[in-house]
Amino acid sequence: MFSSLPFGLMFLFVMGFGTMLSISSVHWLGIWAGLEMNLIGFLPMLIYQKKISESESAVKYFIIQALGSSLLIFGSLLGFSTSFSWDVMSGGMSGIMGLCTLVSGLSVKLGVFPFHYWVPSVMTGLSWISCMLLATWQKLAPLFLLLSLCELSQMKELLVLFCVMSGGSALVGGMGGLNQTQIRALLAYSSIGHLGWMTFAMLHGEWCMKLYLFIYLGINTSLFVSLWLKDSSAMKNVSSLKHFKIYHLVIMLLLLSLSGLPPLLGFVSKWLVVFVASSGPFSFIIFVLILGSLMSLFYYLSLFFSFFLNFFKNNNKELDVVVSKSVVVMISMLNVVGSVLILLSNFVEWL
Repeated sequence: MFSSLPFGLMFLFVMGFGTMLSISSVHWLGIWAGLEMNLIGFLPMLIYQKKISESESAVKYFIIQALGSSLLIFGSLLGFSTSFSWDVMSGGMSGIMGLCTLVSGLSVKLGVFPFHYWVPSVMTGLSWISCMLLATWQKLAPLFLLLSLCELSQMKELLVLFCVMSGGSALVGGMGGLNQTQIRALLAYSSIGHLGWMTFAMLHGEWCMKLYLFIYLGINTSLFVSLWLKDSSAMKNVSSLKHFKIYHLVIMLLLLSLSGLPPLLGFVSKWLVVFVASSGPFSFIIFVLILGSLMSLFYYLSLFFSFFLNFFKNNNKELDVVVSKSVVVMISMLNVVGSVLILLSNFVEWL
């Protein structure tokens, strides 16, 4: 991966250390420093192939992250101008504005509605490994910081803001993929939709969001690794998947799992969120989230049906059998685990 990047391991360490510093810090200065270290370590990985599209995406990503960091600093100064204490956020117009600015800065970094426009344009120009890091690791620190804000401050304004962000992200993630043919753009809108589910899960407990995040990271990592194993230059568009029999089936199963088709693993996380939130005060948002998932599921099912008709027409025998079998086994295990979790989740109300 880092054949053209002499200090690849160093940048990887800086990126990981920045995320850990940001998550574990108890002071906003440490949180900001960790996010900046993460950005410094991640930017060189975006351009390790030295392509023009990667450079363009890296510049866009840098500008967006700089804007998010500026909002983060401004919100922390506005809300913690006297004592840098969470208690300052519990009252007063200054505290409310500071909290909303902090949430806006983290939302810009994540790509949550209404700050989602940069995600598809950035991901379409990146390599598969860079896309995987952007869709998985780069979301950890902002998500956990949003979770901390949600748990430490129970303002009504904040809860309403989270509901708007979650519902809007789910709808954008569903509608955005309806007219897309590039795999990277589809995965970008899928990421936006899942961020809406995770944002809504924050309102119902730490364990709910973490479980959803864990399942999302597992499926997304498997999908990007599967795409990376089969040369990315040969798989730019979804129509090119028909040239790879085994990978066509594996990738379509992972896409269906991301969309939440039962009994695949992606359905479990969404079902648990619906189960927990059905008795909560924001149950009406569930219908918006399900509507967004249905739109993405409709699109992926249409793709799966059209590809299934051409599945046996391809006579390409240039497949790596060992890699193909290992990937198929991995996907089968994911689905088995998903089915088991569905059965185990029936006992949640008795725990």
